[in-house]
Amino acid sequence: MKLSSTGQLALSALLRNRMRSVLTTLGIVIGVAAVLMMQSLGQGATAYVAEAISGLGTNVLMVVPGGTSRGMGGMTLGVPLFTQADVDALRLSARDVGHLAPVNTRPMRVVASAINRSTSVSGVAPEYFEIREWGVQAGRLLSKEDERDAAQVCLVGQTNADALFPGEQALGRELRVRQMSCRIIGVLEAKGASAFGTDQDDVVMMPYSTFSRRIIGTDRVAMFMVSAVASDRIDAAKEQIVATLRRRRHLPEGEDDDFGVRDPREMQALLTKVTGVLTTLLAGVAAISLLVGGIGIMNIMLVSVTERTREIGVRLAVGARARDILTQFLVEAIALSAVGGVGGVALGLLGAVGLTKGVNVPFVMPTFAIPVAFGVSVAVGVLFGVVPARKAARLNPLAALRFE
Repeated sequence: MKLSSTGQLALSALLRNRMRSVLTTLGIVIGVAAVLMMQSLGQGATAYVAEAISGLGTNVLMVVPGGTSRGMGGMTLGVPLFTQADVDALRLSARDVGHLAPVNTRPMRVVASAINRSTSVSGVAPEYFEIREWGVQAGRLLSKEDERDAAQVCLVGQTNADALFPGEQALGRELRVRQMSCRIIGVLEAKGASAFGTDQDDVVMMPYSTFSRRIIGTDRVAMFMVSAVASDRIDAAKEQIVATLRRRRHLPEGEDDDFGVRDPREMQALLTKVTGVLTTLLAGVAAISLLVGGIGIMNIMLVSVTERTREIGVRLAVGARARDILTQFLVEAIALSAVGGVGGVALGLLGAVGLTKGVNVPFVMPTFAIPVAFGVSVAVGVLFGVVPARKAARLNPLAALRFE
């Protein structure tokens, strides 16, 4: 019998029991959809992490006191802070360091007219904005003259601009930090949330000299940010920073560093690896639905063989070969799984769009996972359809004709 005729017979058999066929494919639909949704969500989370970390700059290093901290920042108690002399020494001896900016940050309450709120206030050198590749949407950035004169000027992030001056222009207005008033000379470009979920726009920034002298009363440096002269010189710059600081901090050979040089690339690689592992685990759990769907197909096909035993007997009696019977039931199983695969792909993509919007990560089309998930769904139909098909093909024609 031709394959086309066998296919027509298989299709007519499935259409005779439409509700049962739909319910049988449901397991495959859910399995494929779940796999695609988990893959899209995982890839979107990876893209979100990469984009958020790249917001720090393209070739950035952060130097912090404390050698045991594993995060991107933070200090270890009892470890001395850096000094301005350390910064000057790095500028002279680290030849692969392009820009270097000391940074001090404190959570503080700021006041504008009748409105006050708690925010992150930082003292930064003008080079900080070149390192972070951060500009202003209104006004100007801090200048070397502002730093030299310890000018009472500041920049505000978009969050503070909206909260402190609702419906008004923040540029040129006065802002009070503790007992000092500063004039807003610029509103920073919106950065959004960082890779760790903090609002990067909830900031006030002023010259480092102003912050040190007028706000915290010390010239000690809590951390500094560095950019290499070129992206391929980051590792060389890191080695030079370590060598200079070890010498400046009088660390003998063999003793651990009491400072850390944090490379955002390392954090990005770690987070990407973690999200990749989680995505694989979630996809594996979702793939169990495909197995359950395959078992459902086998169950229904075995029931179908039992129900159609007399039909099979008649076909065998009038000349159909065992191979024709096997092919018919195998085609039915594959058709069920293939339709389920198509429905699962459609449902999975729609679900992925909604899920990524819900958790606020970019939607990434799982281009590799789509053919794989569909191929696996068809393979499930073949694998779990073989047993019922072989059972049907091996029926004895006389016994099948007498079956009630």
